[in-house]
Amino acid sequence: MQIFRCIKHIFSGPWRVRLAFPKRSLKAIEAAIAASETSHLGEIRFVVESALEIGELLQGVTPRQRALEVFSQCRIWDTEHNSGVLIYLLLADRVVEIVADRGIHARVGEAVWTRICRNMEAQFRAGRFQPGVIDGITQITAQLQQHFPASAADNPNEISNAPIIL
Repeated sequence: MQIFRCIKHIFSGPWRVRLAFPKRSLKAIEAAIAASETSHLGEIRFVVESALEIGELLQGVTPRQRALEVFSQCRIWDTEHNSGVLIYLLLADRVVEIVADRGIHARVGEAVWTRICRNMEAQFRAGRFQPGVIDGITQITAQLQQHFPASAADNPNEISNAPIIL
């Protein structure tokens, strides 16, 4: 366990999320997801967590492990086309993880998701939180449009577009 990481998490409370993502930013992100989902059969969910609990830190939980847990808890896997995508931001670490359901992950692959994550993290380091998330959504949208284009048939919104703050 790294002491510096623990200190960052202890002092990263919900106020940091509100500072990085005020209500207007959360609404803009929700609108970007809603607009995105009209052009493909995928489902995108953005989740931001201010910090891990001390127990998780002591266990050495990584952002990736936590993202996988959140993916399951939020039931992002529960879509008709197995095309759910989680964008998970652990704000204390400023790390982004993308977890894609098996349908989309099999077609896109880890390298693309990693590139999108690193692009978002670079924007976050520059203090560009809302633009960073929206750029990430745009890049994910391009992948979903390519692999799961919207059809004239029914395209229900299976997962809420509202960001989740943990």
